[in-house]
Amino acid sequence: MSTSHPPGGPFDTALDRAFGHPSGLLGRVGGRLMARGNAATEHRLVDLARLEPDETVLVVGPGPGVGLDAASRLAGSVIGVEPSAEMRELCRERCGDRVELRDAPVSATGSADECVDVVLSVNNVQLWDDRAAGFAELFRVLRPGGRLLLSAHEKWLPVARHELAAEATEAGFTDLQTWTWQPPGFAPLAAQLRARKP
Repeated sequence: MSTSHPPGGPFDTALDRAFGHPSGLLGRVGGRLMARGNAATEHRLVDLARLEPDETVLVVGPGPGVGLDAASRLAGSVIGVEPSAEMRELCRERCGDRVELRDAPVSATGSADECVDVVLSVNNVQLWDDRAAGFAELFRVLRPGGRLLLSAHEKWLPVARHELAAEATEAGFTDLQTWTWQPPGFAPLAAQLRARKP
């Protein structure tokens, strides 16, 4: 007997409401699961960023806010752009007034030109409707010398991690590095990328 399900069926819709575009009760449950499952990766990316107290950090798709919270304890100013109302609420519960939250997609962050030092994103790039527009927006808001760090479950990436790096290069980023990292426990292998705005 097959356990597969047709794409776009009720199972896929429920998964999307829980994890892809969290909404309603499923979104809140998914957010709490993401907080547990992604915590090690969120903290690793914040550690790799080597945030300074005078820096401004933009977190793209913070979900339930684990990485947002970690960044807010190190950097001077932290902004989260998150289109899900349920995830913004979980971020508020976790971070209080230590962060600024915006209802915005990656392609329209609401940030001024060259006002951000670091961009962080965990398990979100696969949800970007237009990756070229997303990378272009992140390049625009980063100051010269600013850092971009992305991580996503490798098996859910829309393209291979080297292709993702090529897309970032096309947007103007330099010093591209990409690698895989195995989070502790049963989390899937993470594809990670680091780049800089010249």
